[in-house]
Amino acid sequence: MDSSVKIINEWDIVAARQLGRNVAKELGFGTVDQARITTAISELARNIYLYAGQGEITIEKVENGAKKGLTIISCDEGPGIPDLRKVMEDGFSTSGGLGAGLPGVKRLMDEFSIESTPGEGTLIKSMKWLR
Repeated sequence: MDSSVKIINEWDIVAARQLGRNVAKELGFGTVDQARITTAISELARNIYLYAGQGEITIEKVENGAKKGLTIISCDEGPGIPDLRKVMEDGFSTSGGLGAGLPGVKRLMDEFSIESTPGEGTLIKSMKWLR
């Protein structure tokens, strides 16, 4: 079962975080991993809000044999990211934020992939496995 939150305003960022925390808790993630997951969701949702204007965060439960986890999918039809290498550098920030950004999300999660087409949007998938 997937659960999605459309990101249109700042309150949606809070809703997406809450959804992620609930799913993480249901799956049995501890408080530290719940915090990692909600931080990653915050970062992804804020990026949608700041750069794309709107998009969607989807949380999926994943089972792969005995392994369980969750996937966060961040999808938007915004301007896209012209230089993926640059946004994946630590400390790079266009918003003047902390710059934890996408490299931070990659560190917080176990798996991370990003596809972006300038003028068409960005799709980011990140996954956390239950230990």
